[in-house]
Amino acid sequence: MSGEDPQEKPPMRPPFVETLRPGMEGRVEHVVEERHLADSLGNQGAKVLATPIIIGWLEDVSSTIVRPHLPEKMLSVGTLVNIRHLSAALAGFTVVFRSSLREVDGRRLVFDVEAHDGVEKVAEGVHERFIVDEEKFLAKAAKKRTGK
Repeated sequence: MSGEDPQEKPPMRPPFVETLRPGMEGRVEHVVEERHLADSLGNQGAKVLATPIIIGWLEDVSSTIVRPHLPEKMLSVGTLVNIRHLSAALAGFTVVFRSSLREVDGRRLVFDVEAHDGVEKVAEGVHERFIVDEEKFLAKAAKKRTGK
């Protein structure tokens, strides 16, 4: 015997998760400005799109897929970023950021992400987000201030 109760039901998935499906896609464009360059973030002389900016924009395009499916007081937060920065994008270039929802595992969401500057792929990788209750999430974070 496996020790499992055949009458036991699997845990219920939150209803909003049911509307999120692998294959859903998002796309945003950003024009690279001076303030987005690695040089502006402290890497002197590197006048190309900074890796942290790329990561932020890839997180953003992923969250645009999720946001319309979440009820009020729920949000998604990034929990993993594994990005390869493949080539340099210059100021003035328009970079297209794409995200495709690969997996829905309860509240955990896995995305394949990439960025392209019109000439070549700038970045690619995997991003994970987790759906959380906004109030509980922020309350837990606020406890760090009081040390409780």
